[in-house]
Amino acid sequence: MTSLAWLIPAALTLGLVGLGGFLWALRSGQLEDLEGAGWRAIEDGEPASTNANEESADRHA
Repeated sequence: MTSLAWLIPAALTLGLVGLGGFLWALRSGQLEDLEGAGWRAIEDGEPASTNANEESADRHA
């Protein structure tokens, strides 16, 4: 019986921590674009960056 006195508050605390983490993720925009990250991972093209564009322009000049 004394183990329940520790396990129930521990379970409730961990549940509230998980709920708080989920709500933080919602508010900070972590779940906005669920499909975009997956498509970027399998995309064949090189990532667009300003440094890559400048280097390619220097090579052709």
